[in-house]
Amino acid sequence: MTTDAFALYGTHEAEEHPVRLTAGRLSADLANGNLRTIRYDGVEVLRAVSYLVRDRDWGTYSPAIDNVWIEQGNGAFSVRYVAHCRGPEDSRLAISVHIAATEHELIFEAGALSPTGFETNRCGFCILHPIVGIAGSSAKVEHVDGSVDETRFPDQIEPWQPFRDMRAITHQVLPCVSAECRMEGDTFEMEDQRNWSDASYKTYVRPLALPWPYQIAANEPVRQRIVLAICDTRNRETTAADSAERTIKLEPGDRSGTMPDIGVIVTPDEAKAVLAARNLLSDIAPQELLFHFDPNAGHGTEALRDFAAVAALHRGRSTLEIALPCKQPPAAETAEIARQMQAVGFHPDAILISPSVDRQSTPPGSKWPECPPLEEVYAAAHEAFAGIRIGGGMLSYFTELNRKRVPADRLGFISHCTNPIVHAADDLSVMQTLEALPFITRSVRAIYGDKPYRIGPSTIPMRQNPYGSRTMDNPAGSRIPMANRDPRHNGRFAEAFALGYAIRVLDANIECLTLSALTGPFGLVAGKAEPTEEGGNRPLFNTVKLLSGLAGSAWNGCTSSHPSEALAFQSGSTVHILNLTAEEQSIDISAFGSASQGRSMALAPFSTASISLAV
Repeated sequence: MTTDAFALYGTHEAEEHPVRLTAGRLSADLANGNLRTIRYDGVEVLRAVSYLVRDRDWGTYSPAIDNVWIEQGNGAFSVRYVAHCRGPEDSRLAISVHIAATEHELIFEAGALSPTGFETNRCGFCILHPIVGIAGSSAKVEHVDGSVDETRFPDQIEPWQPFRDMRAITHQVLPCVSAECRMEGDTFEMEDQRNWSDASYKTYVRPLALPWPYQIAANEPVRQRIVLAICDTRNRETTAADSAERTIKLEPGDRSGTMPDIGVIVTPDEAKAVLAARNLLSDIAPQELLFHFDPNAGHGTEALRDFAAVAALHRGRSTLEIALPCKQPPAAETAEIARQMQAVGFHPDAILISPSVDRQSTPPGSKWPECPPLEEVYAAAHEAFAGIRIGGGMLSYFTELNRKRVPADRLGFISHCTNPIVHAADDLSVMQTLEALPFITRSVRAIYGDKPYRIGPSTIPMRQNPYGSRTMDNPAGSRIPMANRDPRHNGRFAEAFALGYAIRVLDANIECLTLSALTGPFGLVAGKAEPTEEGGNRPLFNTVKLLSGLAGSAWNGCTSSHPSEALAFQSGSTVHILNLTAEEQSIDISAFGSASQGRSMALAPFSTASISLAV
C-alpha cells in the first residue's frame, strides 16, 4: 500500500479487492471466498452470502483458501475452492465450495469435513438482507414443516429472532421483481443484526437454542446449500434507474435540532496519561468526562483519586460509570464506593450504574445470570449518591439494553454503547454499520420515550466482549472482529466514521455522545508505537474537537443522493460534508442558496470539509 493508504487505514495491510462476478442482470462481489453485494438490475438483493466458522468465543476463523477456480461468461459464472480452518490442538476442518449463477438463479453449496473432529459455536451459511428499503416491508417465510407466513421484516429492532425454523424467505426487490432465498441442509433462523449496529438482517444456520459450542464429528460430512431465485415479471426492456451518475447531490433537509454534548472516556489505566496530556484535553474542551470504574477489575481508591485529579482540570461535567459487582447487596457495595469517593474528594455530576454481569450477553436459550433486581440497584445508588444524578442502561451494547429493558422511572438518563466489529471487520461492513444507527436510536425512543439519552463510548476497537470470554488481541494490526485494537483508529477512516456516527444519531436528540478516550488504544493521541501523519494526534482528534466546539448549537439536516457515500449537516452558515468511501467523490452543493449556486467540489477519500455559505 502507498503512504496515502496508510494514512487512511493506519496499516500497510491491504484488503483483498473483490472479484466482480456477473451473470446478465445478476452480479456479486467475491471476497475471501464469500459473496458480497449481490445485485439484480443494480439493486442490492442480499448484502452477503457467507460460509462462516466461529470459535467458542464467537470469533470468526479466517480460513486458508486453496485451488480457487473462477469461470464467467455467456450470462453465467461459476466458482470452486477449498477452505481450511485450523483450531486448537491441531483440529482441522476443510470446506469444499461450489458457487454457480445464471441471470435468475444463484447457488452456493458447501461441504465441510473434519479428519480430527472440530469444536465450533457455528459452522455454516450466513445470509444478510440489507435494511435500507427493506425494514418494515413485506416478507414471505416458509418454515421447515412446510407452513408459510405472510409477514414483515421488523421496523423497530427485534430483541429476539423475528423468524425461526426457516427454510426460505421471499421479499420484493423492485416492482414486479421478487427474490426467494432458500436454505437447505439444516434449520435456519433470523436475528435482527441492527441490535449490534450491523446494517442487515442475518439468517444463520443452527438455532441458538441448541447447545454451543458443539463438536463436528470426525469424518462426518456437513452439507448445506443456498439457492437465490429471482422472479422478474417485468417487460424485458424495463431497466432500473440509471446509477451511472456519480456526482453526489446534497440539499437542505427539513430536520433540525441541537448538537449533543461530547464526552471523552477516562479509565484508571489511562488517568495519569490524561493528566500528562492536560493541554490537549483543554484544546478539545469536551463537555463531559466519563470515568470508568470496575471493582471486579481491581479499581478502588487509587483510581478514584486519579479521577479526582483529572476532574479538577476539567471545566465541564463528569460522570462515574460503575460496573457494580453485585457480589454483596447493592446497598453495601454502593455505600463503599461512595465512601471511597468521599475520602479522595471525587464529586462527579452523575453516576451511570449497571450490574457488571449485565455486560455479558444472554443469547436465546441461555440461562439469565444471577443479578439483583435493577430497582434494588437503582434505589441503592440513589441512597449512596444522594443529590447526584443517577443514570442506567447498559455499559455494553444496545443488544443487551433491548433484551433486558431497564426500569427507567427513577433514572435521570438512559445509556448504551455500540461497536462496529462484532460480526465483521472489513472496511465496507464497518462503515455500513452507520446505516443501522437511526434504527437503534428510534428503537430506544420507542421504548423509553423522551428520557434523556446518552450513547458511548462507541469506538471501532472493542473495549469489552459481551459474547465471549475476552476481546481479541491484535498484535499484527489486522482487521479482525472483536479486537481490542484496530489499525483504522489511527487513520482517517476513524475520523470519517466518527463524524458519520454523529450525523446518523442527530435526529435522536442525544444528550451526550462519547466517541473516544483521550489516550490509549481508544484515544485521540497516538502512542509511540502508533505513528500518524498528524504528529501525536490521530485524525479522529479533528472530528471530536469539531463536534465539541459545536455542542449546544443548532443543526439542520441535509439530504444526500447517495447517503452510503456522503453525508452532511448544516450549522449556522456552514455545511459540514463527509466522504464515507475510499474513493474521491464529486459533491454538488448548489442547492444551498445563492452563495452556493453552481458550486461543486471534489472530496478526498474519508475526508471532511466545512463549507461556509456566507456571501
